[in-house]
Formats: sequence, structure tokens, C-alpha cells
Amino acid sequence: MSVRVRVLLTIAVLFSAALPAGAQDTPQRPRITVSGEATISVEPDLARLRAGVTTDAKTAREAAEANSKVMNAVLAAVRALGIADRDVQTQRFAIQPTYEQGRPARDRITGFQASNSLVVTVRQIDKLGEIIDRLTAAGANTMGGIEFVVSNPSKLLDDARAEAVTDARRRAELYAKAASVTLGGVFSITEQAAVMPFPGAMMRGAAPAPETPIAPGERTLRVSVSVSFDILR
Repeated sequence: MSVRVRVLLTIAVLFSAALPAGAQDTPQRPRITVSGEATISVEPDLARLRAGVTTDAKTAREAAEANSKVMNAVLAAVRALGIADRDVQTQRFAIQPTYEQGRPARDRITGFQASNSLVVTVRQIDKLGEIIDRLTAAGANTMGGIEFVVSNPSKLLDDARAEAVTDARRRAELYAKAASVTLGGVFSITEQAAVMPFPGAMMRGAAPAPETPIAPGERTLRVSVSVSFDILR
């Protein structure tokens, strides 16, 4: 290697070493991050009803047999209402002992309790009150957790997503104006979407009065996004 080449190589290495760390990296743009939200209210078009039968007897077998007899009557009532088999699902079946009360240190078994519960999908919400009345008349003695559902929320959530991003840009423009900077393009978007829960009612024991009133109300679909915008100097 000639002397000239060695000198040039040395100068190049020294120049590179003199540069601060990361000087050749692309500098990160300043950014502003804001949240945006949107909500859409819609009437539900499905309901999920939990109905069950609880029976007590001296033996586990007697409790199970009594429970099966009543549950068969409940299932017959479900079919008579025109509810398809695909919309009826067993949620829980259990047999457990019952104990003498008041003597926790020396509990003794006094009998057995059998419980069987169903989840029934109701596609005609206007008939929900009638369905409850028919099931309780057939022997269902536990009702609970009526849940109203929007069967296809995708399109509604897409509309909410667009509105949430628009809301985020509006907020970012307010901050940019207050800070005397120019808002640039979107750097990133992070989404958190949720369907607001709908509380259900629980009934147990005696059958409700005829023509049970049911009010489905509305479901609220909410979308929240976090959006980062570049800031142009």
C-alpha cells in the first residue's frame, strides 16, 4: 500500500470516529399523540336468555330424575315456540349434596340438588316476554342473565373507527395550533374497540306474571384510538 493511500485511509477513519454516535441515522421527527373516540347506539336484534331447572330430592338419582322430567317439558315448550335446535345449548348440569343448616362443624347431607340450565338464543326480541312466560309455565324456575346482542356489529364499528380517527385529527389540530406548529401526516394508529356491556336481570323461584314486559333498549358500540401525527416545523 502506498504512503498516500495509507494517509487517506487514516484521515477517513479519523473523520468517521469524530462524528457523534447516530449522526448518520435519520433524525426522528417530533410528533404529537392524541386519542380519539366515537360511539354509535343501535337497537339489538338478538337476545340470549338463560333458563334452568333446579330440583331437590333425598337421593342424587331422584333429584336427577325429577330434573330430567321438568327439563324435558321446558325443551318441549322451547320447540313449540319455533326456536331451532341450533339456538338451544345446555350451559351447565350439576348434582350436588345439600347439608343440614346451623351446624357447620358437623354438617350432614340431608339430600341432593340437581340443576340444569340452557342458553336460548331468541331471534325475535318482541316475543321474549312470551317466551319467558311459556318456559316458566313449563317448569323453568331459574331465569337470568338476559343479554341483548347486535348480531353483526362490523359495519357499525367501521363507521365508528372512521369517526374516531376524525376526532383524533381534530384534537391534534387544536394542539398544533396552540403550539404554533404545522401538523403533518399520520405516523401510527392504535385501536381499542369494545361493545359496551348490557346488564341482565336474574329471576329465581316463582314464575313471573303473564305478559312479562321486556325492554331491550339500545347497545352502545365504542371505538377508541390513539393516533400519532408528525409535526412539521
